[in-house]
Amino acid sequence: MSNEHRIAIVNSSSFGKIFPDHLERLNKLGEVKSFNVDSEIDGKSLAETLNGFNVIISSVTPFFTQEFFEHKDELKLISRHGIGYNNIDLEAAKEHDTIVSIVPALVERDAVAENNVTNLLSVMRQTAPAAQRVLDDKWEERAEFVGHGLSGKKVGVIGVGNIGSRVVEILNYGFRCEVMAYDPYKSAMELEQFGARKVEELDELLENADVIALCASLNEGNYHMLSEAQFGKMKDNVYLSNTARGALIKEEALVAALESGKVAGFATDVLEEEPGRANHPYLSFKNVLMTPHTSAYTMECLEGMGDKCVTDCEDIVQGKLPGTAVQATSRYVN
Repeated sequence: MSNEHRIAIVNSSSFGKIFPDHLERLNKLGEVKSFNVDSEIDGKSLAETLNGFNVIISSVTPFFTQEFFEHKDELKLISRHGIGYNNIDLEAAKEHDTIVSIVPALVERDAVAENNVTNLLSVMRQTAPAAQRVLDDKWEERAEFVGHGLSGKKVGVIGVGNIGSRVVEILNYGFRCEVMAYDPYKSAMELEQFGARKVEELDELLENADVIALCASLNEGNYHMLSEAQFGKMKDNVYLSNTARGALIKEEALVAALESGKVAGFATDVLEEEPGRANHPYLSFKNVLMTPHTSAYTMECLEGMGDKCVTDCEDIVQGKLPGTAVQATSRYVN
C-alpha cells in the first residue's frame, strides 16, 4: 500500500480558482495536478490518464464506471465536488476499496434553489432578451417584453429533497404560490412542513401546474421522466425550470413542446450531455434560458464545497473515513 499521495482534480472549472488556500492545503499532502478530460471518455482511457493518482476530486463528469475501476491502479478516494454521485459506480468503487464522498447537502441547498427560481423568473419576465434590447439601444421596444408573474401561480415541484424542499419554501412563502409536490419517497406531512401539498401521481401535477420546477436526483427509475406523454398532459403555456439533471427530460420531446407552444418558456442549468454548445437545439428558441451548470456558483457555496473536498483528502491521508461518505468500505481507513 502506497504512503505517497498524488491528487487529481478532474473536470472542475472552479476548484482552487477563487479560493487558492484550498490548493495550498492540498499541496501539503502531495503532488496535485488538474485534468480536463472529455465528459464521455471511456473507462479504460480515463484510468490510464489518471494512472498513479490515488486521490481524485471530481466534478459531475467524467463517469467512473466499472471499466474505469477494472483498469485503475490504487485509488483511495473520489471526493465529489458536489452532492450528486450518479457518475460513479459505487459497487465497483467498493470492490476496488475506493471511498466515495460527497459535499453535505446543506452546502448547496440555498444556492441551487435560488438559481432554480432566478432562472425561472428570468424566463417568465423575459429579463435576458429585454436587457439585450437595451444594449442594442432599442429601449423604446420594451412593450415586446410583457411577461408573466410567478406570484399566486400553481407550481409543481418534482423531487422534494434537500434542494427541492428549499424551492418549495421560496415559492410558498415568498411568492404565495399554490405548491404541489411529487416525491414518492416523502410523506404528506414531510411535504406540508415546507409548504407543499403532496400529489400521489405525477400526472396530477402535470395536469394542474402552471409552472414546474425539476429538483429530483437522477436514478434508473426516472431517466427521461418527462417525455412525449408527460408533455402532452401538461397545461398549455406551462413554464419549466431544471437545476437537477438534464437526463430527467427527453430533449427531443421538450423541443417538440417548445415548437408547438405547449411550453411557454424553459430555464435550464443542466443538460443530459455537458458541456452544451451554441448549436444545441434548445437555443434555437428565444424563450429558453440556458446557463452552464452554475447553480452552485456562489462564493459561499464554492467555499464550502472546496473546504469539504480538501478535508476529505486530509482525512484519507491520515487513514480516517471522510464525512458524508456514500461508499464507506475500504482497507485504506482505520
